[in-house]
Amino acid sequence: MRKFIRVAALGAVIAATTLATPQAFARSAPDGERLVAGTGVHLTARGAQNPDTRAVAAADPAAVGAATTLCGSGYKLDNAERLPDSRRFGTLFTYTKDVRGAYGVCSVFENNTSGAKHMKLKLCAGLREGGCKTDEGTYSQYAGPVKIESGNPMYMNCPPVTAIMWSGSTAIIDRVRSATPCD
Repeated sequence: MRKFIRVAALGAVIAATTLATPQAFARSAPDGERLVAGTGVHLTARGAQNPDTRAVAAADPAAVGAATTLCGSGYKLDNAERLPDSRRFGTLFTYTKDVRGAYGVCSVFENNTSGAKHMKLKLCAGLREGGCKTDEGTYSQYAGPVKIESGNPMYMNCPPVTAIMWSGSTAIIDRVRSATPCD
């Protein structure tokens, strides 16, 4: 009976701690990585350390999960950025994959306005010969996914991603950044 009470008390303490602690990402996976709360989406180490990425993921886990599904198996959230700023007309999600010699970068550009907008999402490989992938059109939900995948990790080193959204003929978002760290 004492053993049962100890186990029950320990369970109650764990449950109380888990419920009372605010978290931007809910739990650690068995491999020590972080998962976005309410999803099965993994954060990269860089994503877990980025307060903006964690804030976007905590505010909209459904969008994080949907974008991950578009990218496919093995991708982890590396960056989520509100664009052009806190007004958040759009959100640029960047995911990376490093699974047994298969490397990848995937981007999805979410439309956070109330109507369809002309959008362009372009992702280029870190090496010139890797080329670029582009998705452009009028979208009410998102542009992308655009992916670069290779067995060569150099294709994933510092690949530029471009996200543009127009309202009429005026660009309300025009962002170019590196999709991954530059070594």
